[in-house]
Amino acid sequence: MPSSSANSTEQIGRPVAGQPVEAGPRNTFTNSIRIRLRVPAKLRNLELVLLLFACAIVGSSIALVQLGALGKLDGSVLGIGTALGVLAIGMHVAMRFVAPEADPFILPVITVLNGLGIAEIYRLDISKGLTGWDAAGVRQIAWTAMAMLMALAVILLIRNHRVLQRYRYVAMFVGIVLLLLPMLPVIGQTINGARLWIRIGSFNFQPGELAKIALAIFFAGYLVTARDSLSLMGRKVLWMRFPRGRDLGPILIIWVAAMAVLIFQRDLGTALLYFGLFLVMIYVATGRASWVILGLVLFVGGAIIASQVLSYVGNRFNSWLDAFNPEIYQKVGGSYQLVQGIFGLAHGGLVGTGWGQGRPGIVPLAESDFIIASLGEELGLAGLFAILALYLLFVSRGFRIAFAGQDDFGRLLGVGLSFVIALQVFIVLGGVTRVIPLTGLTTPFLAAGGSSLVANWIIAALLLRLSDSVRNQPRLVVE
Repeated sequence: MPSSSANSTEQIGRPVAGQPVEAGPRNTFTNSIRIRLRVPAKLRNLELVLLLFACAIVGSSIALVQLGALGKLDGSVLGIGTALGVLAIGMHVAMRFVAPEADPFILPVITVLNGLGIAEIYRLDISKGLTGWDAAGVRQIAWTAMAMLMALAVILLIRNHRVLQRYRYVAMFVGIVLLLLPMLPVIGQTINGARLWIRIGSFNFQPGELAKIALAIFFAGYLVTARDSLSLMGRKVLWMRFPRGRDLGPILIIWVAAMAVLIFQRDLGTALLYFGLFLVMIYVATGRASWVILGLVLFVGGAIIASQVLSYVGNRFNSWLDAFNPEIYQKVGGSYQLVQGIFGLAHGGLVGTGWGQGRPGIVPLAESDFIIASLGEELGLAGLFAILALYLLFVSRGFRIAFAGQDDFGRLLGVGLSFVIALQVFIVLGGVTRVIPLTGLTTPFLAAGGSSLVANWIIAALLLRLSDSVRNQPRLVVE
């Protein structure tokens, strides 16, 4: 009686009687050898070229600010700018090892935006005579270095974006805690009428900036599991299918949270940002326009009621609708800031006054809330269009990364992170140009503010990690 090993050898080496012979490649030793060729790092090489060009733009901007405002070059600030450029190059070198397939455009784009913001903030410090740690530009440079290091830490620690899906409910809890922190009586701080800050010693931070990242992770993880019930069930009215009453819970919870931010933290922009993020992600997940319609009706209705009940929201609407009314213009908390920003944009015209040649310091909070007006005055409409083109490139690359993914969580996360930047830019630019009421949000990567800068660099790091994971994932080949 032959042994089992002999039978196995016979079945592998020769066809068994009575069974059809299948044509196919033979399992030989040479077929089992896999040769992995070293592919040139084309993406990282392209990123290096663009990054060097970005550093040149930033260095030239700082030099032009000094020549325009001081009439001479100051080597100390240029040296600090060079150090940031070295840090960006170091981040690029690290990505060659930990994220070699990451998108090559994101890092150069945010480097240019961050650098232009530093140049304009530094220009405002010169006009105010501020130096050292009292200067917002110096603090912005320190925050930029910290933000770059934290972004690099995110890329090093998160090797696959799918890991974040496991912690979606942890992200929900963290997001809610971050939203509630400014309401605590000891550490919560009210600045410029909005209670969005916490203060620990001499350290101020806006936790809501990090909350938007946590909520984007939670929304993506939640919608992946609840997408079917949210998209397939419901009653059809006319040409649209509306969700069931039991499925309205998530959108009502987010609406209540947004209204709570509006009422208790006195911040219309943050409420709009959170609610808009959820609406877009639920629309991408389900493909149903009825969710968007319901969400817009809820938010617009809540904002109108708030404008009639809450005085600070009503003042924002009055300053927006009748900004050039002398009574509103001269009123405390009126439209003075908005009108001065519009005058600054008009003074800049098409090509601007040039770095250091305008008067952006006339506008209150020109380095933070109204940095778009400051840049528009000195760079003109052409400069603003170039900045908006950089934002458009950043957001489009984020959407491209999202839609190239094969897992639903990665797609939703990429869309959410990219859209939150796009929506924030629209809210800020719309408020400065009087398209929508002024909200008080900061312009991503440009405006002075450490919490916003850190959060936006983390968003960029997550998109870089997501793009690397998408390019390394197995592809489905159909012959």
